[in-house]
Amino acid sequence: MEQKKKEQIAERLRVYVSRYPSQRKAAGSLKGTSIGTVSQMLSGKWDSISDDMWRKVSDQVCNQAVDDGWQIVETGAYQEINYALDDAQQYRNVTWIVGEAGCGKTTAARLYASEHRSVFYLQCSEDMHKGEFVREIARLIGIRGEGYTVRELWKAILAALIQIDAPLMIFDEADKLTENVFHYFISLYNKLEDKCGVVFMSTDYIMKRIENGLRWKKPGYKEFYSRIGRKYFILEDTTVNDVYAICTANGIRERRDIDEVIRDAASCDYDLRRVKKSIHRIKRTNAAHKAAHKGTEE
Repeated sequence: MEQKKKEQIAERLRVYVSRYPSQRKAAGSLKGTSIGTVSQMLSGKWDSISDDMWRKVSDQVCNQAVDDGWQIVETGAYQEINYALDDAQQYRNVTWIVGEAGCGKTTAARLYASEHRSVFYLQCSEDMHKGEFVREIARLIGIRGEGYTVRELWKAILAALIQIDAPLMIFDEADKLTENVFHYFISLYNKLEDKCGVVFMSTDYIMKRIENGLRWKKPGYKEFYSRIGRKYFILEDTTVNDVYAICTANGIRERRDIDEVIRDAASCDYDLRRVKKSIHRIKRTNAAHKAAHKGTEE
């Protein structure tokens, strides 16, 4: 690996560590990385650190979208998400953000987490059982889970969060979690009310799920619905103006090219993942035409 790349990773690691109360806590949050390795990377003692370890750390502390040169645009949804996250962190609120798939929830949340202290982002999945869920939270806040039972680890998590100044937990795609894991949210809220902000993010599927849970009187749903304030923070839809701004910020300025991206986006419910693919495709096509034209002139 080139020296310049290592320097970039070391700088990103330095920023990552600054978000934690201590270097030890930051190292504890990184998978497969010891406090010694983190210390060596930050102090410039790199001789014994393998390229694989550099890549492992890079995957966890670097923002791939930003590193690839993609420009993040503050769309309407992006601004709303930042408002909700900042409000939850400042005032220790519990909020459930609902937005269409592809509206930029994950990008906005990850960027917020990378730029603020004591913010812990977890992407949930439907196959995540409660033991794995608890251990992932522990890792994020810098607690090594070896030797703990799930109950002991949960107590350690709660104790650690209480000691952190204005912590914020972000659970992305939280609607995928099972009922057993949902009950941990209730425990989290009971212990950390007014001490820790909690934000859940998902599509509008969660609204139907909770509605059904309340109708059938499933255990925990009534308590959980109360804890999110019986209301969802619903994001505005992506607009043509959002797509236009993303195009211009990422080097697409010809009107015909912008119109092509907008048409493609409109056919896919303005999914921003589709917008990004369209922009990359047009840039590759334009570059190929430019190269062919230059070759003809020569």
